[in-house]
Amino acid sequence: QVQLVESGGGLVQAGGSLRLSCAASGRTFSSSAMGWFRQAPGKEREFVSAINWSGAGTRYVDSVKGRFTISRDNAKNTVYLRMNSLKPEDTAVYYCTASTRAWTIYDYDYDYWGQGTQVTVSS
Repeated sequence: QVQLVESGGGLVQAGGSLRLSCAASGRTFSSSAMGWFRQAPGKEREFVSAINWSGAGTRYVDSVKGRFTISRDNAKNTVYLRMNSLKPEDTAVYYCTASTRAWTIYDYDYDYWGQGTQVTVSS
């Protein structure tokens, strides 16, 4: 059974930092794209960032460029999201995802989803 387990969320003041981790089990994703999406209260889920199988390719939504960094450790089957200079508008549940494709940024291409971790940024 494939599982993606996120950790690292929490409450932080504006301008602060958090690092989210997502540990995968049940299969290896070393040949797969992995990513992060988020959903704020009353809003649709949105793409945040993705990283290709090797880690050489990344993509970010415009609102987090320069503040968030995605990375992965294939030996640990884990993907990370470093979030700096957090803003209240970053408040959301953050979901880790994994695809069977080597690269994608579209939610419909992601086959596996974590349960989500809450990130709350206070002003």
